[in-house]
Order: sequence, then structure tokens, then C-alpha cells
Amino acid sequence: MSTVEFGSVGEWNARVPLLIIGAGAAGLCAALAASEAGVDAVVIEREAVPSGSTALSAGLIPAAGTRFQRAKGVADSADQLAADIQRKAHGEAAAALAETVARGSAPLIEWLTERHALPFELIENFNYPGHSALRMHGLPSRTGRELIDRLRNAAELSEVVVLTGCIAETLFAEQDGRVRGLEIVPGGGKRERIGCDALILACNGYGGNPELVRRFIPEMAEALYFGHPGNRGDAVLWGERLDAELACLGAYQGHGSVATPHNILITWAAIMEGGFQVNARGRRFCDETCGYSEQAAEVLRQPGRIAWDIFDARIAAVARQFEDFQSAERAGAMLIADSVDELAAKMRVPADIFAEEWRNVEILKARGAVDRHGRRFSAEQQLVSPFFAVKVTGALFHTQGGLVIDTPVASSARMEAYSPIFLPPVGRRLEFQEPPQPAIYQATVY
Repeated sequence: MSTVEFGSVGEWNARVPLLIIGAGAAGLCAALAASEAGVDAVVIEREAVPSGSTALSAGLIPAAGTRFQRAKGVADSADQLAADIQRKAHGEAAAALAETVARGSAPLIEWLTERHALPFELIENFNYPGHSALRMHGLPSRTGRELIDRLRNAAELSEVVVLTGCIAETLFAEQDGRVRGLEIVPGGGKRERIGCDALILACNGYGGNPELVRRFIPEMAEALYFGHPGNRGDAVLWGERLDAELACLGAYQGHGSVATPHNILITWAAIMEGGFQVNARGRRFCDETCGYSEQAAEVLRQPGRIAWDIFDARIAAVARQFEDFQSAERAGAMLIADSVDELAAKMRVPADIFAEEWRNVEILKARGAVDRHGRRFSAEQQLVSPFFAVKVTGALFHTQGGLVIDTPVASSARMEAYSPIFLPPVGRRLEFQEPPQPAIYQATVY
């Protein structure tokens, strides 16, 4: 699995201009863009039905400067999004890549809407941490499952070839590292070798590989993994074996609000709209608005590796736009009470400590003040009975580091050809040429 063979291959069972490994959002968007550019692509997907981590997400895409924003009077720009990315990443993000992602975000949404009839709309009733403007775009169900289903349908309409139930095991490369093709293992077990002029890796990260998680992000080694089990780190392992440059392998997206033991995502709107978290001792423990990803590690540091989301009926009404929240309600994950003391009793936390924390939060809200953790509260977000509580844990969703890519400048021609997906060469910093040299690429989806 995830091996590389160098040297002569022999005969190919088939040969195509472009191979794409992974039929999640990145892979399918890359295939659609390639199809529009007149490049025949074949997508390799291990699952019988494409899903990936996309299907497990809320399917929301941040984009700056879209017509959906303009229609709602939201002023935003690619520069503003790039600045937000840098601010959230404490200046550690590669500036050229942040700017490329920001510039491509609105064209991506417009392209998917206009060319492929995905009915995106702007989410107006809450915002995510770090975003200085309302820019999250979602589909009607607010689910990644709808996103991947619509992308799969678009691929079918565009006659994109997707080979499902096939595992990509071995890359074949020349001695200088230029990839020439791969070997797949279909469900029937007969190995086939497919040659290609270019290969796109769209197989996500390594969150489903416990050994790599322990190696690169040990603080999440014992966390619930809430991503797709197929994310085994194939791209990272192939990259290592191709002597590619790797970076930011300690970066990941977590989530500090997964209902336990139900394993259902609770939207961060429950916090951003005025909710808060306490641990099993009834104490708040940090500024929850730093971000839901950062919150995963914070929750896992608490007694029993759990916390409680606390909110009210107003916030629950906002959260119900997400099907996951509705599922959590049906599963009985919500505790509901008419008073703080009743809620503490149902949660089995010390009532006096919990009530003290509650009072402090509501006083801070009334004053529009900042708490001891640095969180600023708003007077418009005071909680009103009935009150809700959900027991949650921290989870690992997916990893974000990987192969180092060439600069956007070197790939500007290819970016135009495959707009709006940025498909930069990776590994040995190969420069883009026309016609494309045999190379390995990495798909980026926003």
C-alpha cells in the first residue's frame, strides 16, 4: 500500500492524459474542471459510492466577493479573506497560497452554481470564528452529503469516468521522480496498471492512519477520529518515497463539539450565538470563540475528555438548519431544562459552580464585557429558558499538511486552464510547461 516503484514499467493496461486519486470534493471538482478544459480524466475511488470527508462535513465553503454576498449587501474581498486566513493562522500560512485560495474562492462558488447547478446560498444567521464578513456558502440541507451527491451527479452529466471500488496502491516513476502511472486493485482483485501524463492527488490527509497521527500530531492521538477511514495518508507516504518536500504535517482541523456517545456533530453556531462550554466540574475553561478546531484539544484536556455545550431555544432554532443537529435531537443527545439548577442536575455537575459560571457569563453579556479567558460577550446573546445542554468531546476531522507545492506564479497558466481549481505541481518543485510534463499534482478545494 502507498508504494513507489522506480524504473521501467512494461505494458500499461490503459493510458489516459490525467489520473485523479480520490472522488471527494477536491477530486470531483478537479475532474469537472479538466473536462471543461478538454482533458480526459479518470478518477480512482476506493469506495463503492464517492463520499470522503466531504460527506461527513457541513458542506460549507467560505468565499469572498460572491454575487450571493453582494445580493445581501455584504462587502467582502479576496484581500480581506487572505488577511483573515493569515490572522487566524497567526501569520504562519504561506502568503502566496492564502492569496491564491482567496482569489479562487468566489469563482469556485460561481462556477459550481452556474455551470453545474449547485444551489448555494449565503449563511446569514451566524458566523464562524476568524471571518470578518459573512462568507460561508452552503446548500439547502447544510450537509456535505448533499455537496458530494451533487458533485457526483455533475460528474456523471459531464461523462467523467469514475472507477469506484478501486484502491490505488503503487505509483510508477522514473528515476528522477516523474510519475508515469499507477497500479490499482479493483474489487475483483485483478491488478491493473494505468499510465498517465499527469496525476492529481486528491486523497485528503492521514487522519485515518493512527501511526501517522501519533507521529505528527501526538496531542490528537487518542481523539475520536471523525473523518473518513480512507484518509490513510497515501499522498504523504507517496511523497516521502518520491523524496518530495513535506510541510505543516502538524496542522489539522479538529472540532470541539461532537456529541458523545452519539458521535454527531453539533454546529459551532451553538457557541458563536451566545452559548458556552463547561467541563464535568461545571467550570468554563477557555475562550470558546477562538475556533472550533482549536477547541478540540481544549476539550480533550478536560476531566473525562468531555465538555458540555450550553445554549438556549433561540440558539437551537439557528442550529436546526443543520441536519446533524436535528439528528442529535432525535437521538436524545439534548438535555432540556427550565432552570439552571435543573439543567445542572440533569448534567450531574456541581450546581453551585455551574450557577456561578452561568451568572458570570450573563453579567458579562449585559455589560458587553470581556471575560478572564479573553472572550467578548454581546448583550444581544443572553440565554432565556428553556435551556439546553449537550455532552461533547473533541475530535480529529482531517489533517492539513502535506506536499509542498510550486508557487501560484509558476502555475498561473495551468490555473487558468483548470479554473477555478488550483492544481500546482508538487514534490520536486517542477515548473509548469506546455504541454504538461509528466508530473504529480495536488488538488486544492476551498
